[in-house]
Amino acid sequence: MTLPLSLAFSDNRSTNASAESFNAKIKAFRAQFRGVTNIEFFLFRLSKIYA
Repeated sequence: MTLPLSLAFSDNRSTNASAESFNAKIKAFRAQFRGVTNIEFFLFRLSKIYA
């Protein structure tokens, strides 16, 4: 099943590294704010920092 993925990379030279990096940033941000009670404010801060 890895053949189509490798062909897509060789055709487009695109990977999902930017998405993985963004996910890692969100995960680190969430770890920093364990126990968040105000989810609306959490999402606001997330959008302001990483948007």
